[in-house]
Amino acid sequence: MRYLTRGTLPPKRHTAHRATPGYRNEGIFYEEVVSTEGFARAYSIAYHLRPPTRVRKVEAAGTWPVEAAEVFELRHHHLKTGLLAAHGEPVTGRVPLLTNADVTLWRSRPADPQTELYRNARAEEILFVHRGRGRLLTHFGVLPFRPFDYVVVPRCTTYKLEFDPGPTDLLVIESAGTVGFPKRYLNPDGQFRLGAPFAERDLHGPGELLTLDEERDTTVLVKDGSRLTRYTLAHHPFDVVGWDGCVYPFTFNADDFEPITGTVHQPPPIHQTFETPGFVVCTFAPRVLDTHPDAIKVPYAHSNVESDEVLYYVRGKFGSRRGVEEASITLHPHGIPHGPHPGTIVASKDQTRTDELAVMVDTFRPLALTRPALDLDDPAYPQSWLD
Repeated sequence: MRYLTRGTLPPKRHTAHRATPGYRNEGIFYEEVVSTEGFARAYSIAYHLRPPTRVRKVEAAGTWPVEAAEVFELRHHHLKTGLLAAHGEPVTGRVPLLTNADVTLWRSRPADPQTELYRNARAEEILFVHRGRGRLLTHFGVLPFRPFDYVVVPRCTTYKLEFDPGPTDLLVIESAGTVGFPKRYLNPDGQFRLGAPFAERDLHGPGELLTLDEERDTTVLVKDGSRLTRYTLAHHPFDVVGWDGCVYPFTFNADDFEPITGTVHQPPPIHQTFETPGFVVCTFAPRVLDTHPDAIKVPYAHSNVESDEVLYYVRGKFGSRRGVEEASITLHPHGIPHGPHPGTIVASKDQTRTDELAVMVDTFRPLALTRPALDLDDPAYPQSWLD
């Protein structure tokens, strides 16, 4: 990420940021370094009204296991997640659907507001906002979001989600590895190359700081894999007066993706948006279709030899599929072919554009379905390619 700065800072790192009178009359704001891969990669430095280490109580808060269901056959799946009822809070009401060691995909349709702060100590999160508007509140400040935003939250970011009135619908991608941009999009100086499908102007970091000066007990639910711990802090942690660096939450809107098209059908990596060590995320955005006079304008049949392919259908008519709907999730696993449904090749012949919007997650290790996923699965989907 590019370097950002908010609020007030001392002229040099690790020097006194003077405050008058300051906590306990010590005369300074308190520095916190948030670093990645030890001290070797990107970092940010924040300055708090009080030391961020003021913990009053630590208590076990149970477990949140994501358990794979037994599935005895290798086949395609269609999960009708639009059938999920609104339930619970934005974090604790999430429903896990697909998982492996690198990623877990959740759906969240909250019915209630978030009541306590949350921190994922083990994983990064990409929150795709299907429906709803609101704000992500963190010690980095206020980050507004809107429909079709990817909200990228670095691990160990304490946050609270606030939503405006109205339906809210999220796809949550929980990543064990660091979420970054495809390396081929960046020049050696770290800038997006000319010709990349998006650039720095499309990325939006936090705006105004919160700087909450609240000396009161504040609980934070910390998730570490399946283990939950509740921390009670002696003050509110969103008490930052300034920060700078390259680690912070940000948004990127899927409608800002600039599709790259060709005379014939381009492969899915052309739609790549994020990459991690264990999977990639792609954005299928509205675009001009292939222009060759004999072009087949829907994807060719494909066998995923070494990856599982997940598609989350957001908006519009997906040209190669029939029977899917908004909020459908399809899983096309490794080892068996999938492709356009019968009739879609002919139907696309005279089309010049597609209005589809979908999120694709391609994993490099097999995904397992959870029991809630089985409850949403269409058992007839593997036969949907028959004429």
